[in-house]
Amino acid sequence: MSRILHRSLHETPHLAVGGEGMHIIMADGRRVLDGSGGAAVACLGHGNKRVNAAIAAQLERVAYVHTGLFTNQAAEELADTLLAHEPGGLTHAFFVSSGSEAMETAIKLARQYFLEIGQPARTRFIARRASYHGNTLGALAAGGNAMRRAPYAALLSDAFSHVGPCFAYRFQAAGESDDAYVRRLANELDAEFQRLGPDNVAAFCAEPVVGATTGCVAALPGYFPAMRAVCDRHGALLILDEVMCGMGRTGTLHAWEQEAVTPDIQVIAKGLGGGFQPIGGVLVAGRVIEALRAGTGSFMHGHTYQAHPVACAAALAVQQVIAEDHLLDNVRAMGAVLHERLTERFGNHAHVGDIRGRGLFQAIELVADRTSKTPFDPALHLHERIKQQAFAGGVAVYPMGGTIDGRLGDHVLIAPPYIATAADIAEIVDRLGDAVDRVLREAA
Repeated sequence: MSRILHRSLHETPHLAVGGEGMHIIMADGRRVLDGSGGAAVACLGHGNKRVNAAIAAQLERVAYVHTGLFTNQAAEELADTLLAHEPGGLTHAFFVSSGSEAMETAIKLARQYFLEIGQPARTRFIARRASYHGNTLGALAAGGNAMRRAPYAALLSDAFSHVGPCFAYRFQAAGESDDAYVRRLANELDAEFQRLGPDNVAAFCAEPVVGATTGCVAALPGYFPAMRAVCDRHGALLILDEVMCGMGRTGTLHAWEQEAVTPDIQVIAKGLGGGFQPIGGVLVAGRVIEALRAGTGSFMHGHTYQAHPVACAAALAVQQVIAEDHLLDNVRAMGAVLHERLTERFGNHAHVGDIRGRGLFQAIELVADRTSKTPFDPALHLHERIKQQAFAGGVAVYPMGGTIDGRLGDHVLIAPPYIATAADIAEIVDRLGDAVDRVLREAA
């Protein structure tokens, strides 16, 4: 019996004993192709010797110092690597141990910014339905994942409210043009500002490409500039959550580079450290930093393990490998291959309604009927069955349920490491296709 409180108390997860490149090695010797990098985390795959060496070298220097008294070279170099050229006006970094911690940091930083500039009434945050911003209580309140929120709804702050997502496949009206849909969403956001009182809103929070909640849903062209315009009109900040879609996953280091906007605060994690160490972070615009510098001169927030030397050394090495091996070029090239393979395998599939995403961050949405987009009965637990069947076939993917509203809808997310080859992509899609077809036959 395992003494670990696993995600399920009815079954013990499979025991992994090793990892090599694109594969996870099981205790019985089986090699499982990692088609999703875990939860879109393992961007370099497994067992990268350069990263492992960087971790070992940092352990020989210093494993831990507290940021109340010390900084460390790994954290300083990581911040310089990410921000020396001040992308989009981002000038400073704050490193933590997870994406949820990073989102909490972003929320508190936005709040303090407005205190520093003399606007204490700004206590409200607007995010989107069918979104995910983390599992701690503040981050969970910000998110719009109805399934994850439900058990803890009584504990969640009412400082957060939600507007509709830019999810064209599901929510764009019949006959509605892309421009009209974007205008409708911008008007909805503006109306929420008005409902709350424009001077009471601190920030609008959104994922540039929504991850696990809806399965790689990218916004329509013009959406984020329209949202940015609403925020600017009312003096609110724009927080972009790139925990899952950022750090190269969609083909550019920052997903916002493809959206014609820049954030005031950016949240990062998964691809930052590639799973070699737990690490997340917040990248902050210069104007936010200057407000704090001109005011109290400090950020009233901190964590025991912030800017952890070993975690920062691992992340620095990951970012160096991505740059030196030109892996963003491979993400773009293999992203095109992935889209082509998914289209070949599922484009005419009777039960695949949509194929979507960017780079090595793509998904298929399963439907009972393509014409009506009717989802499968959630009692079938289709996504979970596909996950287990795919694993039995030798590939790990990331299916989820509740795609539409937290209860209805099934999708499968594919997010292989940046080192994937065309042969790897073909094998992932082939094995996924076999799993989908077998589960659907059984469910018929």
